[in-house]
Amino acid sequence: MLGLNPHAGENGFIGKEEEEIIRPAIIEAKKSGDIIMGPYSADGFFGAMNHKKFDAILAMYHDQGLIPFKMLHFQDGVNYTAGLPFVRTSPDHGTAYEIAGKNEADPASFKSALFMALDIFRARDRHQKDIANAVRKTPKPSEIPEEM
Repeated sequence: MLGLNPHAGENGFIGKEEEEIIRPAIIEAKKSGDIIMGPYSADGFFGAMNHKKFDAILAMYHDQGLIPFKMLHFQDGVNYTAGLPFVRTSPDHGTAYEIAGKNEADPASFKSALFMALDIFRARDRHQKDIANAVRKTPKPSEIPEEM
C-alpha cells in the first residue's frame, strides 16, 4: 500500500494520515489474515522497482498509481477499479481518441481488459455460489442471549 503524503508522511512531519489512518488500517487488515505491507513512499516506490515484488499495489489516488503504471505498461496494462458493485476494467492507454477511426489502434490491451473483466466476473459469480449454502457457526450457550 502506498502512502498518501510525500515520503509516506515522514513519521508525521509531512502529514499524519499514514500514522493516524493508513498504518492502523494495515494492522487491522493483518489481524484478519490479509497479507499487506506499507505504507510505502509513492514517489520512490516505482523508481526503486519495488513494484516487481508485489502482486498488487494499492494507490491512494488515481494519478499516484496510474502515472508510473502507464510508464511501465502503456501497451499491455489493464486498469481495474476494485470495490464497485460491477466490474470495471479499461485498457491502460485509455480511450485513444486521437487515433479513433484511423485503423491504427492495437487491440491487445483492450482484449486484456475484456478478458480480465470476464475473469473477475466469473470469480465473483463462483464466490457467490460457493457461499450460498455455507454452514453457519452454531453459537456457544454463553453467546445466546437470555430471554426475559
